[in-house]
Amino acid sequence: MVQRRCVRYGFWCGLSLLAACASAPNVKRMPPEFTDEGLRAQMRVLASDRFEGRRPGTVGENETVDYLVAKLRRLGLKPGNGASFLQQVPIVEIGAGDDASLSVSGQGQTRSLAYRQDMVVWTARERTQSSIRHSPMVFVGYGIDAPEYGWNDYRGIDVRGKTVVALISDPGAAPKDSKLFGGRSMTAYGLPEYKLREAARHGAAGILLIHEQSLDGRAWPAIVNAYAGARLEAPSAAAHAGRAAIEGWISHAVARGLFAQAGLDFHALAARAAEPEFRAVPLGLYADAQVHNTIRRFDSPNVIALLPGRKRRREYVVYTAHWDGLGHAAGQTSGPVLDGAVDNASGLAGLLLLAQDFARGKPAPDRSIVFMAPTATLYARLGSRYYVDHPVYPLRDTVADINLDQLNIGGPTRDVSVIGYGQSELERDLARLAGLQGRVVRPEPFPRWGEFFRSDDFSFAEAGVPALYAVGGIDDAAMGSQFGKARLRAYIERRRGQAGDRYFPSVSVRGTLDDLHLYHDLGMRLAQARRFPNWNPDSKYRTARGQSRSDSID
Repeated sequence: MVQRRCVRYGFWCGLSLLAACASAPNVKRMPPEFTDEGLRAQMRVLASDRFEGRRPGTVGENETVDYLVAKLRRLGLKPGNGASFLQQVPIVEIGAGDDASLSVSGQGQTRSLAYRQDMVVWTARERTQSSIRHSPMVFVGYGIDAPEYGWNDYRGIDVRGKTVVALISDPGAAPKDSKLFGGRSMTAYGLPEYKLREAARHGAAGILLIHEQSLDGRAWPAIVNAYAGARLEAPSAAAHAGRAAIEGWISHAVARGLFAQAGLDFHALAARAAEPEFRAVPLGLYADAQVHNTIRRFDSPNVIALLPGRKRRREYVVYTAHWDGLGHAAGQTSGPVLDGAVDNASGLAGLLLLAQDFARGKPAPDRSIVFMAPTATLYARLGSRYYVDHPVYPLRDTVADINLDQLNIGGPTRDVSVIGYGQSELERDLARLAGLQGRVVRPEPFPRWGEFFRSDDFSFAEAGVPALYAVGGIDDAAMGSQFGKARLRAYIERRRGQAGDRYFPSVSVRGTLDDLHLYHDLGMRLAQARRFPNWNPDSKYRTARGQSRSDSID
């Protein structure tokens, strides 16, 4: 049995033997034993209705956090925040009532849009009521002001007091123009959160984002589940300063209808918006919207456990997997539970299996390993953003973050997808390890979705810490890449952020187990090394790393 494992994971065995010879003669760590049933058991529990969708600030949060802390404590891991496994993150919940309304008038017509069906509106302001009245509507293309790209969709237009309507993504990723922005890879300018803040910075009273599934990576029901009802925000005054009175999404079909009401061709204007010469277009329409809110403040914890290192225990390798989910469908307190089996019971189950293996293995790695389950990742990464602003372990001593989010649930693949490909040296190590499995590392199949910016690895990246988010690819070992792409699209269409994201015992997890071995072996490699990895020379995050870790630059 030992010989078979060492053949399959030859590099890991060689690494452990070298480490043993260097520090502990006659003692070596065995390769990890991740089993089909072990992974299924964790997913089955974490994706059950018992946790009520794992929404922060609910009974489901209490169940989830208590379960995680009990598991980590039983493994013998140390509390990760002093004497506690918890780092409390302050959150404000701003809950829009079911009477949220939006109507559009002009050109002799008035359209009242149905909440959840046609639109979702809210406010990030901590107010019991917020509204806009007869606000002139302006199409601002992608709603981007990016001086480094010579791009300003707000040039030549005064939007103060008006409601701007913006496309999702950015001018490079949407039409796939390699000469604009990041080409087919979306930049941070394509994020909804950026567009909301940018509109407010220019004085807009309201902003409506136009949903398009092919560019966002979420179906309309997932948008409704994520944005309807109660929204979670950071409670600091700075988080709400300069936010528009009304923010929202409208469906793609509604957008086409509104442009037709204005006597304009939506598709023609959307195409023009991707051209550098584009100028904002007044629609000749007026928006009226109102929301009534309930306000609640509470703390929600990041769960953190520590495995102290043997030699360099003040240097830290971090694994992250967010524990939160969306709760119940459509932001309601009853109705279907959104179990979030893939997003992110899968990553959370993987985190627990990794923690179990590292905790039981002897000897401990040279560097310390941190296992962290952030809160509120699905709400603009509130938990991980709070952590990097208030780090328990110094960021300059944090070697890297390996993020587990929406793991590939299925059979083995010939490839591994790196989300946000081309950023750091971690990808080289991953490629070597994947090669030992007979696999290759490739960019993510749909970089225009901007997944890199939505996950906890991005919080670490912004702080300069090299971060990796990788999952099993789409080239299914048995069925090929077309099958893999179709399966991913089906997940987006029918499961992601919806009630369909449930645990199915019939689904294979053999590919997921392969990925867990990669995550483990990469973490062990980092934990046994002396050098700190860095971002690639052309990565924008390298400067921040160089400022905090000068010895990491070649």
